Amino acid sequence: MAKKKFSKNWVHQHINDPYVKQAQQKGYRARAAFKLIELLDAEKLLQKGDIVVDLGSAPGSWSQVVRERLAGPGGVIDGRIIALDLLPMEPVAGVEFMQGDFRDDAVLEKLESMLDGQKVDLVISDMAPNLSGVSAADSARIQHVCELALEFAREHLKPDGALIVKAFHGSGFSQTVESFKKHFKRVVERKPKASRDKSSETFLVARGLKAGHE
Repeated sequence: MAKKKFSKNWVHQHINDPYVKQAQQKGYRARAAFKLIELLDAEKLLQKGDIVVDLGSAPGSWSQVVRERLAGPGGVIDGRIIALDLLPMEPVAGVEFMQGDFRDDAVLEKLESMLDGQKVDLVISDMAPNLSGVSAADSARIQHVCELALEFAREHLKPDGALIVKAFHGSGFSQTVESFKKHFKRVVERKPKASRDKSSETFLVARGLKAGHE
C-alpha cells in the first residue's frame, strides 16, 4: 500500500512540476535540460565552435541544449557534439550518437576514433548507474562512473576545457571530489534549482587541467 501511495505522490509531483511543464513547452525531452542550462550559465561555459562529448545522453535533453547553443545560421551546428549512451536515443539534428556502454573498452576506443585526435572543450556526463538499494555497492558504482568520466576528460580535454558530471552525496563523494581536485585547477559543487530537493544528486564542475595531467 505504501508503495502505491508513493507512486501516486510521485505522479502528482511530476504533473505539477514547473520544470516538466517548461520542458514540454520548449520541446525538451526531459526536465534535466534545465539543470544543464543553469550549470552552463553559472559557469559561463560553451561557445560556438566548441567540441562537446555528452556521456549518458539518452533521452537527449542535454544534447538538445548544447545543440541550441552551438547552432549558427540556418540551425547548422558550429562545433561538434558526440553523444553516447547504453540506451537508444532518438536522433537530435547534427548530433553524432553512438550506442554502447561507456565502461566497455571497445566502446571507448570507438568513441576515441570518432574524435580522431580532436581535443574536446567540454565533457558533460549525466550518467547514473543502475542502483541496487545497497548503499555501499551503489556508492562504489557511482564513484566508478565519475572516475571513468574523469579519466576520459583527462585524456581528451583541451588544457582549458571543462568537465560536468553528476555525482551523489554519500559514501565516496568526498573521495570523488578529491580525485577531481588532483587533476583540475578549479572544482565546484553545484545543485541546480531544477534538481529536486529530496535528491542527493549534485554536479561537479571541473575546469582547467593541471600541468602534467593533460
